[in-house]
Amino acid sequence: MALKRIALFLALLGGINWGLVGAFRFDLVTFVFGFFPILVPIIQIIIGIAACYALFTYMIK
Repeated sequence: MALKRIALFLALLGGINWGLVGAFRFDLVTFVFGFFPILVPIIQIIIGIAACYALFTYMIK
């Protein structure tokens, strides 16, 4: 149950980030974690995997 909530939270965070990128060309993940550039794509991959997980677990429900 906790994994579903974390995945949903990360998916929402990813959606907000894409909204900011589309509207203002502002990447929240890069802004927050840009001090360590190798971390940015790793976090984006984790958010993408969480979004897929949330999609499939809530579709099956």
